[in-house]
Amino acid sequence: MSRNHCNSNKRFTVKKHQLVSSAKHTLLVLLGPTAAGKTEWSLSVAEKLGCPIISADSRQIYKGMTIGTAAPTCAQLKRVEHHLVGVLSPEDYYSASEYERHVLSLLGELFGQHPVVILTGGSMMYIDAVCNGIDEIPTIDRTLRDDLQQLYREEGLDPIRQQLKILDPVFYDEVDLKNPKRVIHALEVCLMAGKPYSSLRTSPKKERPFRIVKVGFTREREELYDRINRRVELMMKEGLLEEAKSFYPKQHLNSLNTVGYKELFDYFDGKCTLEFAVDKIKQHSRNYARKQLSWFKKDKEICWINLSVNNEDVMLKISTLLNEQVNAC
Repeated sequence: MSRNHCNSNKRFTVKKHQLVSSAKHTLLVLLGPTAAGKTEWSLSVAEKLGCPIISADSRQIYKGMTIGTAAPTCAQLKRVEHHLVGVLSPEDYYSASEYERHVLSLLGELFGQHPVVILTGGSMMYIDAVCNGIDEIPTIDRTLRDDLQQLYREEGLDPIRQQLKILDPVFYDEVDLKNPKRVIHALEVCLMAGKPYSSLRTSPKKERPFRIVKVGFTREREELYDRINRRVELMMKEGLLEEAKSFYPKQHLNSLNTVGYKELFDYFDGKCTLEFAVDKIKQHSRNYARKQLSWFKKDKEICWINLSVNNEDVMLKISTLLNEQVNAC
């Protein structure tokens, strides 16, 4: 099935809509690890409820990255109204706090037409931002961002790590020091705010004027890993190599520091064979699935459905949850 997008998204603007507190307004969050089956079940549930879908995928929001992010196909976009899929250029800076503002704005509009709206994806920070709120992080000056990116390209991550260690030793001790996105962003905030990044990450959970029901899809590990491996192979058949090659000149962009692209960039650079790169995509996708599950398992509000065990009563389970109180799980 083609991964080419239909132009089904509404124009990407942020309007101010008043969110009126109502028990009739429910945000149904369908989450889970990569390749668990979120997309197809979200479509089925949305069709059943007659409601739209908001994507909670930090990479599907970018244009052109359709195969590598397993974005909804043209046919799937036609089945259900989607939002925040393929609406930004890979060059655009985007953060979880901006995502929070955009989704709340969307919900202000969509709840005027639908009692239930679906939020689905696997980006942990994005889902947390909408459900719990995110700390007030200052807007990063473009010059500062460009300077740090240039430093990273010319000297690597080590000098950035060393600055972060001095300015915020608390966050330095807990961050994944091999993750350039996290390390660079933390230093950006330290320099922009004039205080440690860790000191800004203490905001209490924000109250939302709508009900939130969270459903997690998972599978037995062996089946999940097999689905991930087969999906990577399908992506390659659908044209992931060509898609990655089209982005190769822009590989320095943060949006392209993504599983599926960065491994193929190494292949284009002559650092490995194509077979090795594809194996690495599978491995890194499995690692990411483990990270997602570890993150989501900490959230006691999620009602889990193991699709390896129960793949027949999913709709009934979700309907029941929607008719119950949020804490009934």
